[in-house]
Amino acid sequence: MDLSNMSVGDLRNLQDQIKQEMKKREHLEVAKAREQILAIAQSVGVPLKDLMAAGIRAKTGTVAVRFRHPDNSSQQWTGRGRQPKWVKEWVEGGKSIDKLRV
Repeated sequence: MDLSNMSVGDLRNLQDQIKQEMKKREHLEVAKAREQILAIAQSVGVPLKDLMAAGIRAKTGTVAVRFRHPDNSSQQWTGRGRQPKWVKEWVEGGKSIDKLRV
């Protein structure tokens, strides 16, 4: 297909058609994969709910606060993830992070 002779409108129309076809094919591929997974699960006798639950982590609840700013108790951190700005500033100011421990 020679795209160089097509107008901008024709190219946009073609682009829209391609997007629609991609969505259609992606849905078909997902449906086909789902059918294959179900067939495999049935062939080995694994109930689908057990198969699906195996990959899901149970939510364990909230994580306790481990660090709190001594002057502003609303600034707190669990110790997980990136250090909040106020913790970083505290440590860069030469103060020990242990002083923030709850």
